[in-house]
Amino acid sequence: MRFNDSLKTVLAAEARSALGARATYRQLVDLIARGRAPADDTLLSRLVQLRDRVPEAVRVACARGLALVDAPLPLVLVFATDTAEVAAATLRAVRLDAPDWEALLPRLGPVGRNVVRQRRDLPPSVERALESFGGSDFRLGYSPAAAPASRDGSDARFDIAELVERIAAHQRKGGEPLRPLAGFQFETDAGGVIRWLDAAPRGAVIGLTLDPRAGVWAGAAVDGVASGAFRKRAPFSGARLRVPGESAIAGEWRIAGVPMFDQATGAFVGMRGQARRPRADERAERAIERDRAAGAEGLRRLVHELRTPTNAIAGFSELIEQQLLGPVAPDYRDRAGDIRRRVGELIGAIEDLDLAARIDGHALERRDGTTPAFALLQRIADDLAPLAALRGAELALPAERDATWSVDPHDAERLIARLLSTALSAAAPGERLTMALVGGVGTLALALVPPAAFAQRDEAALYALDDEEAVRDEGAPLLGVGFAFRLVRNLAAELGGRFVIAPGLFTLLLPAAEDGAAGHASGGAT
Repeated sequence: MRFNDSLKTVLAAEARSALGARATYRQLVDLIARGRAPADDTLLSRLVQLRDRVPEAVRVACARGLALVDAPLPLVLVFATDTAEVAAATLRAVRLDAPDWEALLPRLGPVGRNVVRQRRDLPPSVERALESFGGSDFRLGYSPAAAPASRDGSDARFDIAELVERIAAHQRKGGEPLRPLAGFQFETDAGGVIRWLDAAPRGAVIGLTLDPRAGVWAGAAVDGVASGAFRKRAPFSGARLRVPGESAIAGEWRIAGVPMFDQATGAFVGMRGQARRPRADERAERAIERDRAAGAEGLRRLVHELRTPTNAIAGFSELIEQQLLGPVAPDYRDRAGDIRRRVGELIGAIEDLDLAARIDGHALERRDGTTPAFALLQRIADDLAPLAALRGAELALPAERDATWSVDPHDAERLIARLLSTALSAAAPGERLTMALVGGVGTLALALVPPAAFAQRDEAALYALDDEEAVRDEGAPLLGVGFAFRLVRNLAAELGGRFVIAPGLFTLLLPAAEDGAAGHASGGAT
């Protein structure tokens, strides 16, 4: 019953505005991906209808989130037939069983199947299915279902205008990121030096030796498994190879090889082998990343379960407080107002949990934009005026100046509001928290004099304040001061900045817009 109510709430939500469409899209994807709503034609059509009103960056973030669930094939197909960016993110992230992969491959174009080819976790049957498309996927000029072009090219289904546009788009974006090579074959001479391989760039590997007596070559190395097998002229597998540099062939490899002997004389002539990228289970850092992603996914699931009933409580209490359902006794109105305020604090904590989970799960939606610094600080100070009055403290704005952060306004507001509200919540009566804006090379820093309760604590002590009863005063962050500061630190890093804690001074450094990157310090208001 709870599932039906959740789905009805999402479908009934306002989706005409850009923000409403974005929220509905994300919630529908979340429900369908977790099996909490059916992947039927009605809901999938709703997603397709919303798609044009949801920014591509949001859809890419949703696609990456599919890595954490076992999404149904119809939902995957909706993402796989979106734009190239969304489709690529989807095909790199989704987890499907072999029958679903085999059903999906014919629905993809050559570009989509090429993305799938880069994965190293596919079942053998799926790899064989991909190989069956090879002849058509790698043919230029017509689709797999089309007949070959005539010799003069008049029948070729090749859209020159589309190709020109794709090249122009590629140049505008500065080129696509380099895709690492998935595997290669190689041969060595009798001395163990690699003399041939079937991939490029060859120069990064040609000359590397399996002979341990030759030492490490230019930062590349093979482990003792390959070296020992070379000395014994024996087969080997699972050996490690590291190739330095930034090319497509650079990085970690697992190699296997067999000895070669001259058929006439029996003399050893070298090793023949192949290399592949390590699987996820062969990398310790991947296991750690999976654990972190699983933890973040569990937290986001909890947030989703909490958000709908909490919003419902907030809305209903507001209806009572404002007497929108009819006359209400003053005592009940006061009680409803108190509930609404407390639920508002809970909603803020839920949003903080969601933000922390998205950062930890590498699913944070990033947007470009600029934010005038003083105007934002003034707006946040106005919003925090009730908290300042509650604490009997003052939040002093810096002198007005023309300075701009190169950060999306929404991201900048939630970062700085969290920092200032946390500092203000610990202020004693009569304290004055002053701020300054300091311009630097490519940065614009917000310097804040913290309250006395924080001034003498070092960074480690502030990040560990979650469990101290002394900091749980009225107005303090519901999840704890330490959590709030760690959230500020992590969000600042995601936005290309830093949060620095020093005795008696907090400094938040963020990228500055070009016209506001330089300048002198602006002290606090007098």
